[in-house]
Amino acid sequence: MQIHVVQQGQTLFTIGSIYSTAPQTIADANQLPNPDRLVQGQALVIPIVGRYYFVQPGDSLYSISQQFGIPFQELARINAISPQQPLAVGWRLYIPPAAKVPAEFNAYVEPFGNEVTDVLQERTKEAAPYLTYLAPFSFEVKRDGSLEAPPLDPFLDIAKANMNILMMVITNLEEGGFNDELGRIILNDIAVQDKMLDNIVRLAKQYGFRDIHFDFEYLRPADREAYVTFLKKAKQRFAQEGWLLSAALAPKTSANQVGKWYEAHDYKAIGEVVDFVVIMTYEWGYSGGPAQAVSPIGPVRKVLEYALTEMPADKIMMGQNLYGYDWTLPFKEGTQAKAISPQQAIEIAATQGVPIQYDEKAQAPFIEYRTNGTDHIIWFEDARSIQAKFDLMRELKLRGMSYWKLGLPFPQNWLLISDQFDVVKR
Repeated sequence: MQIHVVQQGQTLFTIGSIYSTAPQTIADANQLPNPDRLVQGQALVIPIVGRYYFVQPGDSLYSISQQFGIPFQELARINAISPQQPLAVGWRLYIPPAAKVPAEFNAYVEPFGNEVTDVLQERTKEAAPYLTYLAPFSFEVKRDGSLEAPPLDPFLDIAKANMNILMMVITNLEEGGFNDELGRIILNDIAVQDKMLDNIVRLAKQYGFRDIHFDFEYLRPADREAYVTFLKKAKQRFAQEGWLLSAALAPKTSANQVGKWYEAHDYKAIGEVVDFVVIMTYEWGYSGGPAQAVSPIGPVRKVLEYALTEMPADKIMMGQNLYGYDWTLPFKEGTQAKAISPQQAIEIAATQGVPIQYDEKAQAPFIEYRTNGTDHIIWFEDARSIQAKFDLMRELKLRGMSYWKLGLPFPQNWLLISDQFDVVKR
């Protein structure tokens, strides 16, 4: 597939003619909210097999072949030209698709309240073919070791229909926040801990979960070793059932990183116990903080490169957001940015008549606009930013990617997965 960035004045018709693709096919693939008024800087996925390369000044057939990892003789044969033929700037060369690589993909899905909305159900159905795991969020542990389950219908049937492993997410959430005192009880009161494990086994058997996933956050630093000891105990228990064990980890860059979110997560020790981890490489830009890219590529790389010093690549899943935020400027402490989908961001750009800009350092798109006398900035995701993450995932040979969270549409993400990866199904 091809990623095309819209230039000023381009329409779906002119773009389609470049790639010999029907305009409606492009609109449908990208689920465009603005097919009749494309935005300068908007990234489109062109649904073709392989891609085209347009010759740039200084290019040669050899340099292009090196860029794409194809022998120059084969590139010449594919394009029906002589290997010695000089290339004119602007020539269109066809580049065949690269071999797909196997990878695992997970997505958390979080219903609000006691029912699953029709929209969330549809978003889950759209994503499920591209997932290895489906993770309803979450089973909340109580202080007596009991569990409060999230709504599970219709996720059980969706997972079964798409050969998704159901991931049972266990959290120390209490009254809407991660609670360190609850964590202390779970990790140190053996009676409560054993009751919790018994309840996990009972419910996992009842609903068909095959991965047990602990997302214990903001634990006390004093419980660092207790958490590892608990995971060893859980691993032994769940292995008897043939289940996987996984854990969510805060995005650390060193073993001794300070801060309440980080200190109880021992990458090396946890990595030795669990089958895999999900590292939460997002929320640098978050709803209650200053405006910036949600998952800038530099900090994401730094976290993952540190993780690779502590555990094997095939145990690491990169966390990735499926949303952006709309901040009111100037940022004021105590205000909240609004969560927004890539589709909504594009629609706002079209409505406001502003271009989509792209930060090369962060590898993330953003929009600046003004409405009702107030300045805004939106940082979000597009085909270019998610492609940068896929490239990093492949470069580091990671196990795969885990999404927080389903609900807001991002069709380009799933298009690019289908083009580049063989999604592992177990």
